[in-house]
Amino acid sequence: MNVSRRFPIMRFVFLFLCLLPSWALAAPLDGVQQLIVSVAPEWNSDQGKLRLFNRVAGKWQPASPAIPVLFGKKGLAWGRGVLGQEQPGLHKVERDGRAPAGLFAIGRIYTYDAALPAGADYPFHTVGPNDAWVDDARLPHYNQFVTVDPQARPEWFERQKMRHNDAAYRWLVEIRHNAEPPVAGDGSAIFFHIRRGPTRPTAGCTSMAESNLVSLIRWLRAPAHPHYVLLTKPEYLKKWREWSLPDPALMWSPST
Repeated sequence: MNVSRRFPIMRFVFLFLCLLPSWALAAPLDGVQQLIVSVAPEWNSDQGKLRLFNRVAGKWQPASPAIPVLFGKKGLAWGRGVLGQEQPGLHKVERDGRAPAGLFAIGRIYTYDAALPAGADYPFHTVGPNDAWVDDARLPHYNQFVTVDPQARPEWFERQKMRHNDAAYRWLVEIRHNAEPPVAGDGSAIFFHIRRGPTRPTAGCTSMAESNLVSLIRWLRAPAHPHYVLLTKPEYLKKWREWSLPDPALMWSPST
């Protein structure tokens, strides 16, 4: 190629790449081999469906049937994760009763038990009597796990300790909303946990029957970099290609 012609072409390619949306340059789910997908009918829905997906040879394949899940009692609002915080509309704040929508990494499992269910293999922590998750936006460790000195427990500890011997919190799977770094007041302590009843929504988490949560825990594998996406159905239908999500036909197949 003539040198005088090469550089205009290179400039054109550079400008084209600069104008592409970030998702087109680097897919947000590159490296992710496990995806948890929840879909709500609309923004004020407190119930929806969840499915697990494995990526096999570059394509998403269902790893579970659709199961019923519960969201925040006020529905959903955009959260702060891998994707979602850049979207227009209602955004989650502390104690708004809404589950964060968007795409999020999965963190550790927290449990009252000394071990995970048989067959599980994922980073976990057995919650002790001095462990807390800080949900007070005025405190320096807001939306973080901390272990306090048992000889000098701070005044806030009783309200934010993790071990309540509450059956709903026997298994907690961290959804990393507002985590890197936490922004005071943008929402805290978001997990998958056991539901309190088939029609009782949460304060902002995603809950399900214990048997389904245990199955999810057994399925998780850290090398697969599991992520969670929660969207309304209209948003899912708009974003699934852009966000590299499973084909909607897999989410709404005749069997689901």
